[in-house]
Amino acid sequence: MTRGDRTWEKVCSVDDLEIERGVTALVHGQAVAIFRTHDGEVYALGNHDPFAKASVLARGIVGTRAGVPFVASPMHKHAFDLRTGVCLDDEQASVPCYDVLVEGGFVHVGGRRRAVA
Repeated sequence: MTRGDRTWEKVCSVDDLEIERGVTALVHGQAVAIFRTHDGEVYALGNHDPFAKASVLARGIVGTRAGVPFVASPMHKHAFDLRTGVCLDDEQASVPCYDVLVEGGFVHVGGRRRAVA
């Protein structure tokens, strides 16, 4: 689906996403971890943990820290902000963050967001 200047890839039904769990999908040729939080928000990050050098973030623990939704890598427990991809434990590190659109009960993932300054 194309909307505006963005191409969106339909990934799954929002109901297929377990709350506080991640799934992996191949989106625009990239492994993307998709999460649905307890408040119903859906987020998409790159699945590759830069510390563990492994594609494991979808298997991480989802939670909040000081109001920030995050996923903690199952390998070394580094927490990544689901909204930006920035590591909460080391702001020099980050993972790609993707636009998400939930429409008609389906999750669509768009392009990679620009890095946070």
